[in-house]
Amino acid sequence: MGIVDAHHHIWRQADLPWLQGPMVPRIFGPYEPIRRDYPVDEFLADLAGTGVEKSVYVQCNWATPRAVDEVAWVQVTADAHGWPHAIVGYADLVVADVRPALDRLKKYPLLCGIRMQLHWHANEQYRFARQPDLFDSPTFRRNLAALADYGLSFDLQVFSSQMQGAARLAKDFSKTTFILQHAGMLEDLSEGGRINWRSGMRALAAQPNVVSKVSALGTFIHRNDPDHIAWIVGETVALFGARRCLFGSNFPIEKLWTDYRSLIGAHRAAIADFTEAEQRAILHDTAARVYRLG
Repeated sequence: MGIVDAHHHIWRQADLPWLQGPMVPRIFGPYEPIRRDYPVDEFLADLAGTGVEKSVYVQCNWATPRAVDEVAWVQVTADAHGWPHAIVGYADLVVADVRPALDRLKKYPLLCGIRMQLHWHANEQYRFARQPDLFDSPTFRRNLAALADYGLSFDLQVFSSQMQGAARLAKDFSKTTFILQHAGMLEDLSEGGRINWRSGMRALAAQPNVVSKVSALGTFIHRNDPDHIAWIVGETVALFGARRCLFGSNFPIEKLWTDYRSLIGAHRAAIADFTEAEQRAILHDTAARVYRLG
């Protein structure tokens, strides 16, 4: 069964502000080993022999004025190497009018979606967006509406405390496919935290235009834990159904604590008791459909 890696990054250190200068705390812990170039050749070497046949590049926070440069560089890389097969770029959805930026991005044929990270947390180390309810801003909502006109999906990144609002957003913009990042970023593993996460995930799953990416599941524990992965995958599939779930590696971030083959193995083990059709949906078909991989 061919696998689609629906979430990876290649990068040049010189293009990423967060990989330059003094190291500051990040959501995934210390990251000295990845403060360097991660070119497509190394990515292909990492996934060799794992059955991955296509991949989707997701923006990795170049300086915001260079969002088009990022997509242009990945497109050139894909033209030269045949990888990746689709690009999720960045656009600022709180500018007065996002359409000029989308016009520039759409010149690149592999562009299929936009990610603007909306996650906000009381813990400043986990915080990205400037406010928890940015998606309720009239400007954001007006610009988000434009994505459907351009045929673009939206990679949605929120914590459980934001999920009820995010579900309302998805309901209001039913023509747009929302791809929930990292199965909702479960960071509180207490019983109460799991209950809150499950409640928010249920609200998102109630919107048929939301799918969930099971990726980056080592982010808050800083290890590749097959039992942890199996629990999150099982809960997510129970809520969304396999046809609305997709795998992503989040490499090279996860390379901080595991290798690609071990990560794939943990995800395969998590779905081993599912039907063949369900496994195919999670590992291939859902990503191929929502990112329009053909």
